[in-house]
Amino acid sequence: MPGRTILRMLFVSALLATPALAQHNSDRVQINHDIFLEPGQKSGDLVCVNCSIFVRGEVGGDVVAVHGNVVIEGGANVAGSVTTVLGNLRLQGTGQVRGDAVAVGGTVRPEAQATIGGDVTSLGGAGWTILIVLLPLAFLGGFIALMIWLVAHMRRTAPIAA
Repeated sequence: MPGRTILRMLFVSALLATPALAQHNSDRVQINHDIFLEPGQKSGDLVCVNCSIFVRGEVGGDVVAVHGNVVIEGGANVAGSVTTVLGNLRLQGTGQVRGDAVAVGGTVRPEAQATIGGDVTSLGGAGWTILIVLLPLAFLGGFIALMIWLVAHMRRTAPIAA
């Protein structure tokens, strides 16, 4: 009996704490709409698909843009890494990235006063995009074609010798 009471109390406590935890989740995800983090604003992770991210405030996590650019403006601070796929990363003024800065199918362009705490990787050009995206698809297509050929080959009956 006391065990059930403790479980009920834990359940009610968890249920009451859920809204408080949800209010502190400041991650932002956008599709087709740019993200603007103004000076003085704080955020968790920022993810943008088919749009760009403009950071003037503080990001406590990572910044990721797919088919869009990331601009870290002067005085802005990113605690994690910044990654762009098919887009450019630009650090202006005294912008700071504590983690890695990665651009696949784009470039990383930091100004002289900007700081990047981790590694900088820039795989610019369409060649990397083709290599990273289309090459695995070609292997998958070849594997499927091989499976179809094997199944068709196994279904054939051997001719009867007369």
